[in-house]
Amino acid sequence: MAAPIIRRALLYVPGSSSRMLEKSRALNVDTIAYDLEDSVTPGKKAEARSNLRKLLEQPRVKGIREQAVRINSVDSGYALDDLTEVLKAPNIDALVIPKVNSASDLHFVTDVIRHTLPHRHSSNDQSAAHPPLRLIALIESAKALIDLQSICRATPYLSGLIFAAEDFALDLSITRTPSLREFLYARSAIVTACRAFNLPSAIDLVCTAYKGEQGLQTLNEECVDGKRLGFNGKQLIHPSQVEVCQEVYGPQTDETEWAMRVVIANEKAEKAGRGAWTLDGKMIDRPVVGKAEALVKKAELCGVDVGALKDRWSTQEPE
Repeated sequence: MAAPIIRRALLYVPGSSSRMLEKSRALNVDTIAYDLEDSVTPGKKAEARSNLRKLLEQPRVKGIREQAVRINSVDSGYALDDLTEVLKAPNIDALVIPKVNSASDLHFVTDVIRHTLPHRHSSNDQSAAHPPLRLIALIESAKALIDLQSICRATPYLSGLIFAAEDFALDLSITRTPSLREFLYARSAIVTACRAFNLPSAIDLVCTAYKGEQGLQTLNEECVDGKRLGFNGKQLIHPSQVEVCQEVYGPQTDETEWAMRVVIANEKAEKAGRGAWTLDGKMIDRPVVGKAEALVKKAELCGVDVGALKDRWSTQEPE
């Protein structure tokens, strides 16, 4: 089985800049999405595809968990050429599909990759060495929002949804404000759809501010707000945003310790036949335990020394 995916930060890197592509290999980030869409002019598409294919033929680097490519939208006329070229590279993990308005967009991409990479999409060879290519869909329009159920059911390779605020605002003729209140319904709907269809990643809108202390403060506030809504990752447009994003969406020390205490105490409570108990004066029942178990698992995936934490709290008892 392929390793679970953590996408706290999804950083876009223009596919047309050879210099930026090479510099990106020194980054430490969950997911890099090399872009063939908005950052590449029509006259540079072919060059960018070639650049990305060469880059993704190079040996993997330790700091990047997942290498993705954002292709052009299915209705752009460029998508097939994008797929034909980049799918030749051995070290591509995921495709980011922009402007997914209906299930048919994902059907098209799925058919192409099944034809191009049959060894990665055969039920007989979905090993850790050859995991299926993952798809991440950008939700950018009202049409997509009301068709989320069919989009989420469109392909078994879908592993997340991304909210694209700027195009969504254009489609609805609304203006983005610092509060982001105008996007509350769309963002909540996307998170809910991800949970309902067991998609690992719900990735929030881009923070367009990134320069200086004020830019990073704005980013931090947006990350905290997105995490409260249920997002578990965010799109980024500059390397300076990575550290803040991965810190906020990563496991916090206090919540990880609380989760480990709950897990350890629950094991003892179950042995004693107790279905509900208390910790720090608060009731703990099955839903709370489930949340704690998920937090511990995420912490481990993010590199936290869970074993040491377990040893530290081994004497924790249910109250």
